Amino acid sequence: MLKTRAATKDGRPATGGLSCYITPAGIEAMRRELNALLRDERPKIVEIVSWAAGNGDRSENGDYQYGKRRLREIDRRIRFLTKRIDNAIIVDPAAQPQRDRVFFGATVTYVTERDEERTVTILGVDEADMAAGQVSLVSPVARALMRAGVGDEVKLVTPRGEEMIEVLAIAYPPLP
Repeated sequence: MLKTRAATKDGRPATGGLSCYITPAGIEAMRRELNALLRDERPKIVEIVSWAAGNGDRSENGDYQYGKRRLREIDRRIRFLTKRIDNAIIVDPAAQPQRDRVFFGATVTYVTERDEERTVTILGVDEADMAAGQVSLVSPVARALMRAGVGDEVKLVTPRGEEMIEVLAIAYPPLP
């Protein structure tokens, strides 16, 4: 079966497939979280709910009601993580052969029109953390920087309007 990518109204590829990209460290973190939920947290909550259910009237039993609610939250997170892990496309940025251009996993330093220098690392949707300077592959800044080289000026479209940014440096993790 041939997989095709849907296009947006302006002809660009839709970002649905891009949201599956993740680094080896990111997938490992998701697997650790899933295992912790399955092995530690869920069994503890099941035990509490079981104990609370034996205490009588469940309609006024706070431990039982909270436990059941927490159990639903855990199960929802387990389903989400399982689906994300199953659909993940693991990409190791250290193995990037074309290191003079911006691709997934690159750490990019750029300057804005207001002479503000910023450094971001382009990661997957599930591992991006703006506070740590990590942006999602589908974010406006990452999409603007894709395939740019050092010295290139690219147009960044933000809610405040369009802005030109210049790429100052591109770095990838060292080769294994």
